Amino acid sequence: YKKYGHAFDAFKLAISDEGGDPLEEIDIPKDLKDELRAYILRRLAPQPIKIRSDIEVSCFTYEGIDAIKEALHAGMECSTGSMQIKCRLIAPPIYVLSTMTLEKEAGINLLQKTLDVIKEKITSKGGKMDVKMAPKAVSLKEENELQAMMDRLALENEEVDGDAPDDE
Repeated sequence: YKKYGHAFDAFKLAISDEGGDPLEEIDIPKDLKDELRAYILRRLAPQPIKIRSDIEVSCFTYEGIDAIKEALHAGMECSTGSMQIKCRLIAPPIYVLSTMTLEKEAGINLLQKTLDVIKEKITSKGGKMDVKMAPKAVSLKEENELQAMMDRLALENEEVDGDAPDDE
């Protein structure tokens, strides 16, 4: 604690390529140091962050749903090798765009670029796009709320007895 301030900082130094490996100062066998370094690396590995944006896309021209599909596919083509953009339908006309990344800012920027591409494409076809939630990092709690909303909407859309027209 005197030299590194906190054990966490010493562990981060142990797995980084920067100078001053704290494990070199400890008198333990090399295989134990390697095992300790591997364990620290596994425990301190950066966790991927989910970036999400909610949008409303609609088009009432002749092309309609084809224009929406084309715009969303154009947005999904903005994906990079490390960040794949996924598009899910919540309930027409609401869609959720999401990506997983280790770099929060890069993920937000990519999703913003995707929104710009979708907006440009859909407006050129006579449709419109509204951003309901700007790109932001979301927590597990928010993801669970989204899943609960999707489940509720799916349940509401299911046909129940009495929905069918009478043939009398």
